[in-house]
Amino acid sequence: MAVRIGIPGSLLYFLYYPTWNTFFRELGAQVISSGKTTREMLDLGVKEALADACVPVKLYFGHVQALARQVDYLFIPRVVCLNKETTYCPKFLGLPDMIRHSLKNVPEIIDTRMDVREGWNALAGAYDRAGRALGAPVRLIRRAFQRAMAAERQFFSLLQEGWQPAEAMQMLEKGIRPGEKPPEGNPVFAVLGYPYIVHDQYISVGLLARLKKMGIGVITVENLPPKVLSRINLHLDKRLFWTLGDLVLRAHHFFLRQKTVDGVIHLTAFGCGPDSLVDKFMEMAAREHPDVPFMSLSVDEHSGEAGLATRLEAFADMVKRKRCTVSAQGNFPPRGRILSQFQNVDGRSGQPGDPAPPSQ
Repeated sequence: MAVRIGIPGSLLYFLYYPTWNTFFRELGAQVISSGKTTREMLDLGVKEALADACVPVKLYFGHVQALARQVDYLFIPRVVCLNKETTYCPKFLGLPDMIRHSLKNVPEIIDTRMDVREGWNALAGAYDRAGRALGAPVRLIRRAFQRAMAAERQFFSLLQEGWQPAEAMQMLEKGIRPGEKPPEGNPVFAVLGYPYIVHDQYISVGLLARLKKMGIGVITVENLPPKVLSRINLHLDKRLFWTLGDLVLRAHHFFLRQKTVDGVIHLTAFGCGPDSLVDKFMEMAAREHPDVPFMSLSVDEHSGEAGLATRLEAFADMVKRKRCTVSAQGNFPPRGRILSQFQNVDGRSGQPGDPAPPSQ
């Protein structure tokens, strides 16, 4: 029987599951994901994780427990840096140790370190160590790595066409094309935040689905090529230290300056240290661009649907009234396909692993 590899369906799963899934399957392993978040997973995570951990980390603990008895190995990479400039949240760096020392009876953890600052072939070396942990031959590991990188490029290409991670994964795995996007004339909101909050349907209380049901188009950070975001001048003394926070803030500035969306929603997790800074910067930037409505929503393990739905509906109604007023005055700008201007940036699509120059 093939060795079973467990990949928790949280945190960087929303960006790199196609990569990791392809790599281990090419090595002959059976990949098992914990799937979508459930209330039971959240309850398990809240019980076992540290009380002051943010809700995404608590969720991760729950996903691990859901997988523990089904697999031979857990893949929990120690992701440090993938762009040579910024690093991931320190909780990501210590995640394998947190799981190993907090939960009992978990299978062996493959915790290969990924830090591209260690050399030009550091990423290939990280996957090589992961493959060797399974006893795979070098030739097979190299081929698996190449195919995993090809799957990653294809995945991020779909994201930059306007699809969201769940839709892109479905297209890659099953060849099923999701439903059509809202008509071009409908309002468009930028929903900004970390992918493991925005795209987790349970903890986000189905925010993206709610907006689409209202007939509102949605664009997220993942839909923008990092090569575009890297050119945004944030007018800060130095670049933000955290990878995902830096991308969120750059996307916010882009939308405010280009005015390609009707509103911006920042979805943040209560108790997130980096986000407490990012959200403040976003609020300050929004004050300088009052013509683009901005709202910040904070979620935690106690968030309920009613409160979020009420705020979301009120925000959407306000934006729609504003559009009607501006359109009646003849000042409403035509909105083409927002992402069309980003295709083939510098001859190819970008992805979160691409090097990006620091702020000017």
